[in-house]
Order: sequence, then structure tokens, then C-alpha cells
Amino acid sequence: MANTLSPPVRPDHTFKKVAILFSGGPAPAANAVISAAAASFLRAGVEVIGIKHGYSALAEYDGSTALEEGKDYIYLTHKVLGRTRNSQGIMIGTARTNPGKYISSPADIDDSDKIAPMKNVVAGLKSIGADALISIGGDDTLKTANKFKLVQEKHGEGKILPVVHLPKTIDNDYHGIDFTFGFFTAVDFIATELRTLIHDAEATRSYFLTETMGRSAGWLSYGAAIAGEASLVISVEDVMAGFLIDETYTDSNGDSKTRKCMDMDRVIGRIVKTMLARESEGKEYGTIVVAEGLAEYLPFAHVEGVERDDHGHINISKVSLFSILSKAVEKSYEEKTGRVRLVKGLQLGYEARCAKPHAFDAMLGSQLGVGAFRALAEKKLNGVMVSVTGQLDLHYEPFENLVDPETLVTVVRYINTDSDFHRLARFLETHVNE
Repeated sequence: MANTLSPPVRPDHTFKKVAILFSGGPAPAANAVISAAAASFLRAGVEVIGIKHGYSALAEYDGSTALEEGKDYIYLTHKVLGRTRNSQGIMIGTARTNPGKYISSPADIDDSDKIAPMKNVVAGLKSIGADALISIGGDDTLKTANKFKLVQEKHGEGKILPVVHLPKTIDNDYHGIDFTFGFFTAVDFIATELRTLIHDAEATRSYFLTETMGRSAGWLSYGAAIAGEASLVISVEDVMAGFLIDETYTDSNGDSKTRKCMDMDRVIGRIVKTMLARESEGKEYGTIVVAEGLAEYLPFAHVEGVERDDHGHINISKVSLFSILSKAVEKSYEEKTGRVRLVKGLQLGYEARCAKPHAFDAMLGSQLGVGAFRALAEKKLNGVMVSVTGQLDLHYEPFENLVDPETLVTVVRYINTDSDFHRLARFLETHVNE
């Protein structure tokens, strides 16, 4: 039998220096990922650079001004990493800068103007001696990592920098991995807030309509609603499954167009039915959870002119979905009953993004970080996303399995509305006769 306490064999690699970059919104256990990845390389004699604030400095690098240590990047040493695995925040910061925003098809990789920011990234990394890139982020950052690889393959000058991606999002809407680090911490944090709000609602005979994070899918909303004992949860999947209608609108150019939007009467009606069903059980209070991604499906009048980010996503914070829906629910309830019921709207989620990570997320994040080392140094891989199955067993998903080769976009992993997970939430809610 092998001695399980024997140290692992030191891999044969040529790396002298690797870079770690975090992009997109924060997530609990971010530092567990960074720390484990950095420590793995340090123990193999490789220097580790932490790129500060995502792609912000790299995308602007043109060679005229050197990247500045301390401002644009830091060295992640054993001393810097001490006791950071369970710490809050992101030790290297983050940002949403997207150097691949002009690349929307393989043909764009032949356009020198469109790939210029990505070539800046490659040049910037080489200027500080990086031999490889570890990308940490959500599906948008995965798309960027894939474009980083494709641009080098087509226009590589000298050494190609391999890239490995580590999946991050509290939204948990990733293909290729069952649960992303930070998801369970965020669920528990929001669920705790929901359980606290229930006591407030009961004392005041009112409702809280809470908008939770979850831009594309409802995993966070559903998880928080189940653990937080919410009265009802509505996500993007629910709207897509039966609450969409065609809306004709006039755009800024005066052209008539048609889009899909949610049927506000049906959505508001479903919430009011839940309130009335609870009243029949003697409960004049409760909490309603809606996913922030519903903002994309609001009638055009609510989203007209709202700015979008580098990835094309609507600035949800400018929409105030919770305010729109809570006011509509109050009005509909009064029209149906002749009574007034206070429905207080509020947003939950941002405060969960840097919460202290739970043990599972710290373990998952640490394994993903170690997976970056094993993918690059041990398996000599390029263009893969690190994932886990079972007992945190590592495996590596090639980018081409996760990114559409024609559009270069990822596919959202929605909750299956026929799944037992979805049924669990419906089962625990107050029964409503449709």
C-alpha cells in the first residue's frame, strides 16, 4: 500500500512566473481560491503575480508606460498569503473591464482594431514576465479567457501564454460545474436576512418583497427562499416558462419593434394569490423573493434608456425592480380586496458577496485553486476550466465544451422547472389554486 503521507512528486514544468487575475463581481471564498492557487505554485518554485482590479490596467497597456508594482500588480508571497484562506474580500481586487468586448465572432479575431485590447493584455502580462494566466470569474470572464486563448493562437508573437479558468459566481448558473464557490455562503447569508424579515413582517402584518441577485438564473433566489422560509419565489425561469408576452415599442430611432416582456398582470396576480391564500390560513404577513434578472423582462417603459455594461447587461441597480413590483402588488391587492396591505420592497445580495466564507465554499475554492496548478504544471493544459465532481474530484472542461464556437458566448445554466429542486420550493410554499 502506498504511503499516503508521502509528499507529492514535484511536477516537471518550465514556469518561472504565473499571473492570477480576478474579474467581475465579488464572491465569498475568493481568497481561498487565490491563496490555494498561489501557494501551490510557490511551493513548486514559481513566482506568483496578483493582477490588481481585473483587466483594468492590462487592457490599457500599450508599452509606453510600464505596469507599476503595487498599483497594477503585486507579488503573492507566502507572507502575503498567511491566514488568508478564510478571509473576506478579494486580496487583488476586481473590476468588470472587458478586453474582449469587441470580439463577437471568430471573424473578429482577424480585425486588428477589435482585438487590440486583448493584444494589450497579452503584451502587458509578458512585460512583467508572466508565463501563464489563471483567470477567476463568471461566465463573462470565461468568455474573455477563451478569447485570450484564441487571439494568441491566431496572432501569437513568440511565447504563447496558457490560460486556465476557475469558475466564480454566487448566481451558480455555470455549465460544467454543479456548484460554484461562494454560492452556499451567499444563500445562507440572504436566507438569514429573510428569516429576520419574517419576524418584522409578522409584527407589522405586512410583506417584504425582496429582490435578490441572480442576473440570468434563479439558483440564488430559490436557494435563499427555501432556506429562508419565504412565502413565494419567482425567477427568470418561471417567467420564461409561462409569463411572457409580446410587446411592441418604439426605439430611440423611432422604429417600431417587438420584444418579449413579462405579463405584469399575471406575475402580480400570482403574488396576490399567495397573499390571499396565506390570509385564509390566518397569516397576514410574509416574504416574497424575486430574482433581479426579471428586470430584463420588465415592460419597455421601465428599461428604456437604462445603461448597459461592457458585457451588454442592463444596469439592474438603475431599474429598482423591487420598487416597481412592490407598488404594483400593493395596488392590485387593494383593488381585489378593498383593503390596504403594506408591501415593502428592498434589495438583498450585495452584502452577501464578501461575506465570510462557509467551510464548504472554503474547501471548494481551495480545491479549484489547487486545480489551476495541476492543470497548468502537472497536466500541461491550456484553455480549460477547472471543475469538481463527487468528493471534490478535479476534472478539466475544455473551453470549446462551454463556449459557442460561432458566437463565442456561454450558455446560461437555468434551473430545470421540472426538476426536484424547483419542485421543492413550490412544495414548501403556500398552496395556491391557479
